[in-house]
Amino acid sequence: MIPYMEECGKNAGKIYKTLDMLGPLPKTKLLKTTRLDEHHFQAAIGWLARENKVVKNGVLYALGATNLTETVGADAGKIWETLQTQQEVDVSSLAKFADIPLKDAYSAVGWLAREDKVDWQWQKTGKKQMKIRLKY
Repeated sequence: MIPYMEECGKNAGKIYKTLDMLGPLPKTKLLKTTRLDEHHFQAAIGWLARENKVVKNGVLYALGATNLTETVGADAGKIWETLQTQQEVDVSSLAKFADIPLKDAYSAVGWLAREDKVDWQWQKTGKKQMKIRLKY
């Protein structure tokens, strides 16, 4: 199994290469072309936003200086603060504690992953869940 941080970076690379080859695309086309699910897509977008490589104009994603810092970066701050008090938590609970939508929590985790500030592990508790914690 590929570590999630490495997987997140590879998924960001898939999106980057697709946008580089095909130009601006809507999320639906990016999902289909890269074969990523929603959560992996969102985390990869957060990663690319932290690298200042992806911009969203309306429904289209494109390569360029990001305009997502205000939203994804702010959500990353909320996730960071939540993890300081919650220690280790699954992404669904993390979204609830930080009071942000689940898809935005994945983008924020992708942002923090690019900064190498979070760690995670998969746990099985009835269903497979990713538990996230701050990296020290």
